[in-house]
Amino acid sequence: MAHGVVKSLSVLAVIALPQTLWAQVPTYAHQLTLLMPPDPADRQISVVVTPGLASNAGLPDALKLTRQAMLDGTEISAADLRALAERNDGLAALKYVRLLLADPAAPASDIAYYGAIAVGTGRVWPLPDAIAAMRLLDPATEPVERIRAYVRMLYPHAWAGNALALDAVIDLNGEGRLFGALSEETRLKILAQDQINGEGRAVMRMALALLSQPSRTPAEEALVDDYLTRATAVDNLAIRVTAANLLDLRRNPVGITVASE
Repeated sequence: MAHGVVKSLSVLAVIALPQTLWAQVPTYAHQLTLLMPPDPADRQISVVVTPGLASNAGLPDALKLTRQAMLDGTEISAADLRALAERNDGLAALKYVRLLLADPAAPASDIAYYGAIAVGTGRVWPLPDAIAAMRLLDPATEPVERIRAYVRMLYPHAWAGNALALDAVIDLNGEGRLFGALSEETRLKILAQDQINGEGRAVMRMALALLSQPSRTPAEEALVDDYLTRATAVDNLAIRVTAANLLDLRRNPVGITVASE
């Protein structure tokens, strides 16, 4: 599969006119990264960011009874699950997210927020759905305290090697995005983690994010070349060849010749 995708992209780079190709490169290359999902093991890396509720101590009497019923295997109401989740009960958060995911009208913000609580207490199962919900959120209207909760959960998972979390950190950082402008500290941590992972998915996504912008500063142009150059040295063949093709397009905008590996 990977070799076929690489060949297709290489052929595209050879036959397409540069003027039309540049409008399509980010789309085609981004599709390529989506066709190469992270290793399943990397998706399951879990970090306990905040210990979940460990006992009934401090709960109102009604919630003590409710929580004990939940622990005993009795179904409790969605409202009770939500109340317990808001007190950082990871199991209740997990159960509540499952209810939300079964409801087509459930707000994306709730899926993201309660999913973040569940994942942050060591229950990684809702991570893909929480991230998918985060991608739908409007930075202008999402409550700041919820955005902070997403950051608190995602970043430790990304730096621990969870590839889904690392992808999300890249995609949600930037001007006009949920997490705001990418800080230099975060950028360097992304590069360091990508080097550890060895596949080059992160540097490719960062390059594509910049290439997708309608305009770039000279500093951003230099970053694109840096990211693509890094990607030409990774273990993943498809990303390596794609990065080489994109570099060729940037350096030789007319009369491009691409050799497949």
